[in-house]
Amino acid sequence: MPRLLLLNKPYGVICQFSPSGDHRTLKDFVPVSGVYPAGRLDTDSEGLVLLTDDGALQHRITDPRHKLPKSYFVEVEGTPDDAALAPLRAGMQLSDYKARPVEASLCPPPDWLWPRTPPVRIRRHIPTTWLRLVLREGRNRQVRRMTAAAGFPTLRLIRHAIGPWTIEGLPPGEWHEIPPESPGKPIKNNT
Repeated sequence: MPRLLLLNKPYGVICQFSPSGDHRTLKDFVPVSGVYPAGRLDTDSEGLVLLTDDGALQHRITDPRHKLPKSYFVEVEGTPDDAALAPLRAGMQLSDYKARPVEASLCPPPDWLWPRTPPVRIRRHIPTTWLRLVLREGRNRQVRRMTAAAGFPTLRLIRHAIGPWTIEGLPPGEWHEIPPESPGKPIKNNT
């Protein structure tokens, strides 16, 4: 039976199992052999990473043809209004490709938000704003590149959901296993 693990990846962790310099890796949090990330999450991003031992499931999760939505909470520098989000909603040309349209909305900071270590470096005279973005593709540093191109650089990025799977109730650095066919309750918890 295929395995599917949900991990709430902390900031500063490389999304691989093999050692890499001074950075922590997935191996420091998930002592399960034979599973691999279904997609990546940048070292300086936090949140949901799915791990599986099933190649077909990994492909279904990561291939943009399946249009599996990926939901993010993003703290950006500045105060975009609803009109400033129009380029993200329309899709935008980045230096090497045209990003598909994303769902973009202003939102309050998530009420479940944990403190980040190290804290986000905030400039005293520049306000910040939280956005909720939903993508159906996931190219390298896409969210960061899109918000920067719109004039609002990303300060903090948290992936909240991939398709039906979320990090709800899962603290940073924790993981649990669920049946691959269902976003239901964990069948094994690491705590």
